[in-house]
Amino acid sequence: MTAVGEQPMASVGDEMHALVERLYPLCRSITGDGVRATLEIVGEYVPLQVHEVPTGTQVLDWTVPQEWNIRDAYIADSAGNRVVDFAASSLHVLGYSVPVSATMPLAELREHLHTLPDHPSWVPYRTSYYKPEWGFCLAQETLDALPDGEYEVRIDSTLADGHLTYAEHVVPGQVPDEVIVSCHVCHPSLANDNLAGIAVATFLARALAEETPYYTYRFIFAPGTIGAITWLARNTERVIGVSPALGAPPGRRLGEEPRARGRVKHGLVLACAGDSGQLTYKQSRRGDAEIDRVMGHVLAASERPHRVNEFTPYGYDERQFCSPGFDLGVGSLSRTPYAGYPEYHTSADNPDFVSPEAMADTLAVCREAFSVLDRNRQYTNLSPYGEPQLGRRGLYDALGGRSDTKQAQMAMLWVLSLSDGEHSLLDVTERSGLPFDTVAAAADALHGAGLIKA
Repeated sequence: MTAVGEQPMASVGDEMHALVERLYPLCRSITGDGVRATLEIVGEYVPLQVHEVPTGTQVLDWTVPQEWNIRDAYIADSAGNRVVDFAASSLHVLGYSVPVSATMPLAELREHLHTLPDHPSWVPYRTSYYKPEWGFCLAQETLDALPDGEYEVRIDSTLADGHLTYAEHVVPGQVPDEVIVSCHVCHPSLANDNLAGIAVATFLARALAEETPYYTYRFIFAPGTIGAITWLARNTERVIGVSPALGAPPGRRLGEEPRARGRVKHGLVLACAGDSGQLTYKQSRRGDAEIDRVMGHVLAASERPHRVNEFTPYGYDERQFCSPGFDLGVGSLSRTPYAGYPEYHTSADNPDFVSPEAMADTLAVCREAFSVLDRNRQYTNLSPYGEPQLGRRGLYDALGGRSDTKQAQMAMLWVLSLSDGEHSLLDVTERSGLPFDTVAAAADALHGAGLIKA
């Protein structure tokens, strides 16, 4: 494959869309072979470390459930015609349906059927993860066309002890401190939610691998909710530096030392990354975490249409990473947020609903944000008594011929002024009104001249 950094974004967008189309037919759930098949395909793009966690494993306040797999399912009329067929779409079966083989009248069958009357041609996505149940999802117009009579109902599934599967990909950085990038891999045949997120995460990992990032980037491909909880349970020391007793209060009393923190410093959850809506960033629970400030700055500076929303304890896995015991600086990037578009959790969320251009734009914003995050440092001025003479150090000469010479000179002065060990380069950028790239370049020049230290 061609390196991401060498490709125009339109070409990368096409590759991401092709990955979405390839993954779309697979029947994914929170466990099972559909997740494994998905990770196997993603593993063709980036190497993955796959983890299998046995059924019954205690993970924080949860327990890893039984594994669900399905081979076939259908509703057939008296002539043997399949009027609802799992082979046509994995959405046709209620997720985690227990096996069933029966013949029953339509009146009885209706109790197990799910439709969308407001969108009669669409098939809804429904699940019953933690309550034994069975059912089918179908278009309202299909149901309306069914005559009374007897129907054969068959769901060839298994619900048995097995494993929960998730995977990681790590891009090594200059320091062991980590940025986590998470996307969920549990939804069947839903392109925006969340195959687009998987595609953007995959190609973001490839792009970062071509660079030498400052932070170590850990990509987590896991089922929603239970997958993130499982990852946190197995990586608690990495996250917060200690293994807390379940149920222990997350805060501290006045006078107590702050809780030790682990390697994870920042994070981003990717979801709904491919629709035509404007970009939306949901802040971490803290609201002022560094990733919140970076994303807000990048979106505003890019002049893209966008929204920045405050944290709420509902949504995707940012709510697990931001739970008060962990309190990580993890936000969420999407285009139209969950449940914010009619096609959400329906058969209308298909590959035609997402576009290469939208996914390429989401990827570009991620790369811009992580570029800022990687370079955002606090410096200390080593010549703080008066303004150091920049000319004799060749710093002004180094700027000769640049179209932004005056701006670059001002950036040096601003960096020197605010390099007191308390202000970051993003602080300098926001206060000076100068572009972050110009401020970072000025800091590099001053650091190279021995005038500031990190």
